[in-house]
Amino acid sequence: MLFDTHCHLYDAAYDADRPAVLERACAAGIGRMLCPATDRQSSEACVELARHYDGIYAAVGIHPQEAGRVQPGDIEAIRRMAEQEPAVVAIGEVGLDYHYDTPARDTQKEIFIEMIGLARDLDLPIDIHDREAHGDTMEILRRYGKGLRGVFHCYSGSLEMTTELIRMGFYFGFTGTVVFPNSKRAKQVASRIPMERLLIETDSPYLTPPPYRGRRNEPAYVRYVAEEIARLRGLDVEYVTSQTTANGLQVFGIAEDV
Repeated sequence: MLFDTHCHLYDAAYDADRPAVLERACAAGIGRMLCPATDRQSSEACVELARHYDGIYAAVGIHPQEAGRVQPGDIEAIRRMAEQEPAVVAIGEVGLDYHYDTPARDTQKEIFIEMIGLARDLDLPIDIHDREAHGDTMEILRRYGKGLRGVFHCYSGSLEMTTELIRMGFYFGFTGTVVFPNSKRAKQVASRIPMERLLIETDSPYLTPPPYRGRRNEPAYVRYVAEEIARLRGLDVEYVTSQTTANGLQVFGIAEDV
């Protein structure tokens, strides 16, 4: 069984054929999928999907690119979902994204700190988006994240950063980018992170791996991530799929027999 630990199944890219996408995932051996939100509305959509499909779980939260659009009541609504919905297993996707000039960095930091507080209050893992913001992300975690656990989605940090994050209790998700021929840094890091801290994900509908690069991504393609990690580490793909699934169940607190 494979576990796609980060796939945006509510995305409009799937509106025409979502049931078929999920059927293909099942046929490809995907037994678990985590659907992370980006705002209040997508949090509600993730929860709704998790209610209706076995094996789908939800993460609720405010993405850094949505930090400037937060409305009164949004964070409290997300808190209620996390408290009341059994399928919510994490706070996410949250963090910092400095690739664009907006939203303002201070705004992103403020919302990220609020999301960290929510994860700590509810004793839930956190699903972190860290794009070109390693320094500030680490500074915030050192200051506000004591006792926090979670995942760095689409991990792009260094091996040195990895060492500190392992001590903090974090896991590391790798997407189809690790399959790209020129992704030398991602391949190096994925080959050296302890297997018990490694996760595989698609970030569907984005970051499609070869041989489907350029098309819409979907959870069925997470197998290509597992195969590349197996190749990089000289391991059987069955072992990689088994270990990464066990890691996902562990960090998100999902019972194996559910």
